[in-house]
Amino acid sequence: MKIIKLSLILIFGLIITSACKQNSPKRAEKVHNNIISIDTHTDTPLNFLDEGFDVGKWNDFGESRSRVDFPRMKAGRLDGVFMAVFVSQGERNTEGNIRAKNRALDIFNALHEKISLYPDQAQIALNAKDIYNIKKSGKSTVYIGLENGYPIGNDLKNIKEFYDLGARYITLCHTRNNDICDSSTDKKGAEYNGLSSFGEDVVKEMNRLGMIIDVSHISDSAYFDVLKLSKTPVIASHSSVRAICDNPRNFSDEMLQALKENNGVIQICILSDYVKTPLPYPERDSAFNVLRERYNHFDNLTDDQRKQMHIEWEETDQKYPKELATVSDVVDHIDYVVKTIGIDYVGIGTDLDGGGGVTGCIDVSEMKNITVELLNRGYTKKDIRKIWGGNFLRVFKEVEERKVI
Repeated sequence: MKIIKLSLILIFGLIITSACKQNSPKRAEKVHNNIISIDTHTDTPLNFLDEGFDVGKWNDFGESRSRVDFPRMKAGRLDGVFMAVFVSQGERNTEGNIRAKNRALDIFNALHEKISLYPDQAQIALNAKDIYNIKKSGKSTVYIGLENGYPIGNDLKNIKEFYDLGARYITLCHTRNNDICDSSTDKKGAEYNGLSSFGEDVVKEMNRLGMIIDVSHISDSAYFDVLKLSKTPVIASHSSVRAICDNPRNFSDEMLQALKENNGVIQICILSDYVKTPLPYPERDSAFNVLRERYNHFDNLTDDQRKQMHIEWEETDQKYPKELATVSDVVDHIDYVVKTIGIDYVGIGTDLDGGGGVTGCIDVSEMKNITVELLNRGYTKKDIRKIWGGNFLRVFKEVEERKVI
């Protein structure tokens, strides 16, 4: 009799557990009703240079290959998004710096113009607190970041100009070294073994202005230089962890521990190659290398050339499809950070429209699937509030409060 009762209890427990998992999408909806959710990195503004792209309507991913628009944000229950003004690294001379700044200004202008077309759907925010009121109004929140400090050139005054245009963080470099610091992925190797002397001035000026320092993409040595110098916490707007996926773009355990001491936050990226080590695919690698060579590693392209490059890139991606990481793989990275340094230092920065997208979260309309996975792993609403925006907003507020202008 006791055995029968025990069996019934176990079966009942399994039924309840299964039901909870089946109800997770509804539970996720309820959680999102009571939290602020922020994605700290997308490259969506690059689409704004295409006159045919409409951020105010639902763009089917299969047809458009775009991953973020306002209707899909609503569907995915994402309240706010950082849209990056991205400029790829080019020649480091006077002419190159001028081109980079002008390119950045073009994207800033396009971003402001596009958002202004949809006053009932979205609003640009400038402060950490803005997103709360914007969510109450039923609109999506757009924050602005600058990815790659290259457009700063050698003039610190440009930082204030970008701040005045709405930028609230700067990713110090991209895939190659610049005049600020070493990149984690420059094939030529280290140039400064960290920050340059100009880079040190950039960090100080960003502290003064109340701009968040973004350490994604920078080398390990540059990262530790920033932490020694910065008077405020930093973010990695779109990075993952090296213990799971051994990529130089990701954080080592030592970097995670230092981030905790800094009181910063790592925003887990969902670009598949940073989430799960890809299987060898030489045909795909060769095809993309040909594209990079054809388009001069994306440096100094006209708008028409960029448009054609994106078309060919997507065609190549579809011709040589790779097996993507999954939402579960993404949450493995969140789990790892939580277990290593705690729940207060992790968030989400997808890199959508810049390569980000995994099975189960291929575009912003599927973002709440990450919440479903978190719920299924036992994360509480309080935990999820921290992961989806609370931890990042803590850093944002502290950086604002400690500015000296």
